[in-house]
Amino acid sequence: MPQTSSAAFFASPARVPAFLFPGLLSALLLAGCGSFGTRQTYEPEDFDSTTTHTRNYAASEAQTCEAARRALLSQGYMVTAANADLVTARKSFQPAAETHVEVEFRVVCAREGGAGSASAGRSTVAFATALQDRYGLKKGSNSASLGVGAIGSLSLPFGGSNEAMVKVASQTLTDERFYDRFFTLVERFLQGGGPDMPADAAPADDAPKPATRPAATTFPVAPSPNRG
Repeated sequence: MPQTSSAAFFASPARVPAFLFPGLLSALLLAGCGSFGTRQTYEPEDFDSTTTHTRNYAASEAQTCEAARRALLSQGYMVTAANADLVTARKSFQPAAETHVEVEFRVVCAREGGAGSASAGRSTVAFATALQDRYGLKKGSNSASLGVGAIGSLSLPFGGSNEAMVKVASQTLTDERFYDRFFTLVERFLQGGGPDMPADAAPADDAPKPATRPAATTFPVAPSPNRG
């Protein structure tokens, strides 16, 4: 039985009507682009590391997030939200004349271990994620409309121009050294402590202190009036 090549198959008008050619071509192009884009997008996502974005600290959630807040403030970040288990901050960069970069840092502090465990309140895992947004300068020229009788209106360019910063890229930072420097700075603030650092995690092995009776409160007694 004679073999028919794929080229001859598609070229044969007896097998494929002419009106089907545009649809078949579009389907082939879409299938090729879809598979190529999927491979490029998900190929670097290996899920092979658990230390790039996390670090454990022997402190409470409030203490860890407070140290993260101070670490970000010390590096020029503007804190946008801060509480006992979440800190978010932003910082702007200008790497080039027509390029603007913003980094949004997010730290989540989660207690390590269950509520009834011996280490509850004394061990916290910090999750850190930095999102980088890149903006580029977009230029556009202005135009004015001029009425020309029966012809209608005619648009003519003039000297002014519009310039605006538009987002051109957004990417989560994955450099392990970047996060390692941040976590090291958080550790320094935890070790330094301070009088206003939250102290809500007393060691679990501290012996309970005996209850002390409050001292009796004395009030001044008015002198009795003289009699006689």
